[in-house]
Amino acid sequence: MPAFSLDPEQTTWCARLRTLAAEQLRPLADKGEPGRVNRPLVAALGELGLLARLFDSGALDLCLMRESLAQVCTEAETALALQGLGAHPVAAFGSPEQRGRWLPEVVAGRAVAAFALSEPGAGSDAAALALRAVPDPATGGWRLHGEKRWISNAPEADFTTVFARTGDPEGLDGAGGVGGAGGARGVSAFLVPADRPGLTGEPLDMLAPHAIGGLAFDGVPVGPEDLLGEPGQGFRVAMNTLNLFRPSVGAFAVGMAQAALDATLAHTAGRPAFGGVLADLQAVSHQVAEMATRTEAARLLVYAAAEAHDRGDPDVPRRAAMAKLLATETAQYVVDAAVQLHGARALQRGHLLEHLYREVRAPRIYEGATEVQRTIIAKELYRNAAARTGSTGSTESTEMSSARPSGAGVPA
Repeated sequence: MPAFSLDPEQTTWCARLRTLAAEQLRPLADKGEPGRVNRPLVAALGELGLLARLFDSGALDLCLMRESLAQVCTEAETALALQGLGAHPVAAFGSPEQRGRWLPEVVAGRAVAAFALSEPGAGSDAAALALRAVPDPATGGWRLHGEKRWISNAPEADFTTVFARTGDPEGLDGAGGVGGAGGARGVSAFLVPADRPGLTGEPLDMLAPHAIGGLAFDGVPVGPEDLLGEPGQGFRVAMNTLNLFRPSVGAFAVGMAQAALDATLAHTAGRPAFGGVLADLQAVSHQVAEMATRTEAARLLVYAAAEAHDRGDPDVPRRAAMAKLLATETAQYVVDAAVQLHGARALQRGHLLEHLYREVRAPRIYEGATEVQRTIIAKELYRNAAARTGSTGSTESTEMSSARPSGAGVPA
């Protein structure tokens, strides 16, 4: 595999984005109410052209944006990512009418998007979705019944990409659904505006201070015009989105790790201890070296996965899973080590590391928990090995092997 490095133009742009985040986005984030959508912050992302960039650039560019913002303002990073996660299915699979109605509003920061896959009983096993799309003969559409849980931007989003079961879970299609097959093949994706009758929601109080909630669907009407993609092909929509965003979750994690590392370098270089400074202690300097090495390794794996996506490589699910796995686990390690080296001051409310410590935990769970990523990686490895040797063992398609344990939960 060729060596990877950013070109000077990319490096300069990342530095400029960090400056913009510090000067324009951080003040807006500080004024936001924890647990609520920060609409002025979303609007500022639109005014700076960052939301438009979500839809006219590739996975590597998305990673660079998320990493750069995360180093300075995690709230801005998350707001950007959630707009992309919720609206990417519309951009990639929406009808001309759907794209024309919603994408200009998303790009301008006027409409807030959400991505609703997880349910109380279907997180990591996302193919076990229970939200039902029951046919409505009177309209030729469906009625949604059930609930979603741990959905970012819920219940405040202006529209939500919703995944519901249109086929019978046993494959018999006894409910008259259009999917016909159970599991992942019985799911369809819908664009559901917030003002649909029967749609309600409640906020959830989570560790990370982002807008996260549950949604209840009591006969919410949807029609063929609300479908994203083909009936019964909702998991194609979901996996297309997750394969793009999983490496960038890793980039978010790398940005947090870098922020923690930078803070640790500054602190240990100046903190008096035992007749010198902390950095003079070998135990400390070796810890910092380990933090830096792991962060750089994670960064390179994230960039490589993003480039593979942009090239259209067939092994994107494996690479994306590896990038998310290593980067999120690395960030947890680096932030925890940074807290330890800072001591009690890092536990004080309002300290950068106190903030990062709360932020860093969720990415190991959402969009596929660490254990799910290992499952995806192993399945892809065995599938590829079987294909090379001509084995007649399990050779599930890439989409299905990646889709079954998707774990597309709450983006923090």
